[in-house]
Amino acid sequence: MWRTRAAAAACVICRSQAKSSYGIRRRSSLQSLCLVSRSIHHPCYPSSKFQRPPLRISIQLFSSLNRLPLHKTKLLSVKYGYQFHRNFWLARLASRLLRIRYLILGSAVGGGYTAKKTYDQWKDMMPDLDEYKWIVPDFIWELDEYIDFEKIIQALPDADDLAKLLPDFDKIGEILSSLKGFISLGSPGETAFRATDQGYDNDKQYKKGLLGELILLQQQIQQHEEEARRAAGQYHMGSSQQKRKVSDKEKIDQLQEELLRTQLKYQRMLERLEKENKELRKLVLQRDDKGIHQRKLKKSLIDMYSEVLDILSDYDASYNTQDHLPRVVVVGDQSAGKTSVLEMIAQARIFPRGSGEMMTRSPVKVTLSEGPHHVALFKDSSREFDLTKEEDLAALRNEIEIRMRNSVKEGCTVSTETISLSVKGPGLQRMVLVDLPGVISTVTSGMAPDTKETIFSISKAYMQNPNAIILCIQDGSVDAERSIVTDLVSQMDPQGKRTIFVLTKVDLAEKNVASPSRIQQIIEGKLFPMKALGYFAVVTGKGNSSESIESIKEYEEEFFQNSKLLKTCMLKAHQVTTKNLSLAVSDCFWKMVRESVEQQADAFKATRFNLETEWKNNYPRLRELDRNELFEKAKNEILDEVISLTQVTPKHWEEILQKTLWERVSTHVIENIYLPAAQTMNSGTFNTTVDIKLKQWTDKQLPNKAVEVAWETLQEEFSRFMTEKKGKEHDDIFDKLKQAVKEESIKRHKWNERAEDSLRVIQHNALEDRSISDKQQWDAAIHFMEETLQSRLKDTESVIEGMVGPDWRKRWLYWIGRTKEQNIRNETKNELEKLIKCNEEHAAYLANDEVTTVRKNLEARGIAVDPCLIKDTWHQIYRRYFLKTALNHCNLCRRGFYYYQRHFVDSELECNDIVLFWRIQRMLAITANTLRQQLTNTEVRRLEKNVKEVLEDFAEDNEKKVKLLTGKRVQLAEDLKKVREIQEKLEAFIEALHQEK
Repeated sequence: MWRTRAAAAACVICRSQAKSSYGIRRRSSLQSLCLVSRSIHHPCYPSSKFQRPPLRISIQLFSSLNRLPLHKTKLLSVKYGYQFHRNFWLARLASRLLRIRYLILGSAVGGGYTAKKTYDQWKDMMPDLDEYKWIVPDFIWELDEYIDFEKIIQALPDADDLAKLLPDFDKIGEILSSLKGFISLGSPGETAFRATDQGYDNDKQYKKGLLGELILLQQQIQQHEEEARRAAGQYHMGSSQQKRKVSDKEKIDQLQEELLRTQLKYQRMLERLEKENKELRKLVLQRDDKGIHQRKLKKSLIDMYSEVLDILSDYDASYNTQDHLPRVVVVGDQSAGKTSVLEMIAQARIFPRGSGEMMTRSPVKVTLSEGPHHVALFKDSSREFDLTKEEDLAALRNEIEIRMRNSVKEGCTVSTETISLSVKGPGLQRMVLVDLPGVISTVTSGMAPDTKETIFSISKAYMQNPNAIILCIQDGSVDAERSIVTDLVSQMDPQGKRTIFVLTKVDLAEKNVASPSRIQQIIEGKLFPMKALGYFAVVTGKGNSSESIESIKEYEEEFFQNSKLLKTCMLKAHQVTTKNLSLAVSDCFWKMVRESVEQQADAFKATRFNLETEWKNNYPRLRELDRNELFEKAKNEILDEVISLTQVTPKHWEEILQKTLWERVSTHVIENIYLPAAQTMNSGTFNTTVDIKLKQWTDKQLPNKAVEVAWETLQEEFSRFMTEKKGKEHDDIFDKLKQAVKEESIKRHKWNERAEDSLRVIQHNALEDRSISDKQQWDAAIHFMEETLQSRLKDTESVIEGMVGPDWRKRWLYWIGRTKEQNIRNETKNELEKLIKCNEEHAAYLANDEVTTVRKNLEARGIAVDPCLIKDTWHQIYRRYFLKTALNHCNLCRRGFYYYQRHFVDSELECNDIVLFWRIQRMLAITANTLRQQLTNTEVRRLEKNVKEVLEDFAEDNEKKVKLLTGKRVQLAEDLKKVREIQEKLEAFIEALHQEK
């Protein structure tokens, strides 16, 4: 309606303009019509743009707006020509306003449509990533479980802060709106195209980075898959296109190869990213190592967990059912490749190898952790093996083999003792693995008969832990029907909730197996009766023991890149290579740890409470000392007792030594020196005989006897101090340990060999001296001789009484009778006594005729006697007679010191025997003094040193401590200490685990 009226008004103006010539002397053309009329009434006018006509003087007279007031102007009045020009500016203004309105509206509509179309195009260009989730490892999709994105978002700046950095779009809109009237705009399509080009340039710039390359790879994968689907659809069309199917099939194979290459390229890019990340972490860890001396080093999470497992292993070697902490248990048939898989995960050839021979003879616990340097070390050793050097690798393999062989007991083939090894290096996945001996089906020669059962029991003991992850290794190059370990694993984990199946030697399997689908059945879990969480296929080298880890990795990558198993989609990319295997195992390990560690900590907390209650009830007044603390306490007591030997007085040492030495040599002195010399007829012969006998005795026997006496005396005193009870403070629990330390120390102690030589000279000089200086020494010698003779006489009387039986008093008082042999000896004794009474100066030995006389006299009375019995009885009878005579002579010599000083001149009294005993007594005193000096100055210190060495050896021998420190109290304290330590370390580990989350 509005358009109709505007057109009519415009036509009136045009006609008026054409007819009127008032104020103008020229013909008015169509070009002089107003723009509004041309734009509305004359749509065919070629120019749609506004062009201002050139002004002339005549026109300027009537175009002025100041000539007439506006309220007198009428739009349709045609009486005056100048009114046409005066009313034309209103139409011109309306035309401009209407044009701006429609331009804005059209630009908005066109721009919105173009933006929507561009968005749809971009959306269609984006690949469907749901079908490519298998390319990205599973742990990427679970990052939100391990990384707190909320903390990251909180760490980012707020929206207000970000808004400050952005431009003010309102001001930009105002500027654009102000320029719309002065800038000629193009079509909406051109505007959208330019915006698209600009976005494409930005996108192109964005895709220059590594992430852009990944996105382009994803798009290429999407395009390849779409082409493969289209080709596959065409391939399954009617039978009329058989010739075309061949080319389509080739195209499908070509597309699949391109897809595989793209996937491998994507995998290599991820590896490059991981390598760069590894280098950065290595630099960070090296920087941390340099600052160890400035700050306390914080243990890694896996090291804390490994310490708990080590304590549990020491706490109960029989693998107590309470120990349900997770670890990765590596089981498999012998020579299935268990050790090779473990070496690939550890990225080092650390285990001894053999061709077909059993090399793993005991469980080996390997703790993998991340560190700046690739090193390995044992739990009980401080030596680090550099795994980048072949010399250290060889030494490490040799050390592991030696430890395995030492752990195997005599008569056995395998051992249950666990060897603990830690391996650190950049990029290693954190986990704890236990490599077990390979399962065998037949016991061969050289093996113990129970080897097969022992291996089965060890494997079951580790696998029966409900939280243990079972890494089942199966040799892919042998028939599946020959597998033994799969049945064992299916028994321990029927549902397969904690089992990961690994097929090794896939390269050999692909060559040897006639049907590749059999490998696919194994990986899909359809061939074996066991179930598993995941199935993996790996290649662990070409079978050459000298291959490096890097060469094995390259060979594995090259094999799977060219393998038909991946090209034909029998295997998926995330199911191959040991790298993906290690990622999956580590993920399962930490998942199991997080699910079970708190429950185990609660169980040990309850056990600790029960043990503490039992201790308080049984030993309320005693400290909770474990075996090591008790050993230290006993060690201090033993060392104190050894030190007590140095506090023994010299007088006590000399008295003991002198008394013991005389007891040891008195028989020899009486029987071999004194008695033979006493049989001589004069004093000169007596002294000569004594000197000769003493010289022989000193050269051969006396020094050795003296040293033996000194050593025995030291032992006795040491034993007395060790076994002496200290009253209420005495603890019987140390008795076995003290006895063992005493015996071992005495066994190791040896007297100084030079002591005998020096002692021989001293004794020889002492025995050569015959000069008694005073009466006191004379009386002391007489007293010493009397005591010795009386003691010998008492012993002789006792022997004679045993030979002839009790006398008449004892027979009447105690009603004891004599035996037949005692009666014979008694009669023989009576005959021999008569012989001595007849000749008081009789010699010490019976003549043969005298023996015959005695025998005949006894036979005359009806007593048959053997000549040997007569001689034995005579020896004791004469000995008693001699000792009594010598004692009487001692009493006579009490006043003989005066004659001795005059050398017994003009005197019938001879006291040479007193001089002999004085010489013996003096030798004993000098020898005792010399031995005491050797004891206190040398031997006690050497014994103390031996005791310390024995204690140090016992301290390092745990079996010895367990054997010597026993009892319920010790075991209870030991269990309490272990449980406390386990619980505390578990709590610290849980706290660190929560902090890492």
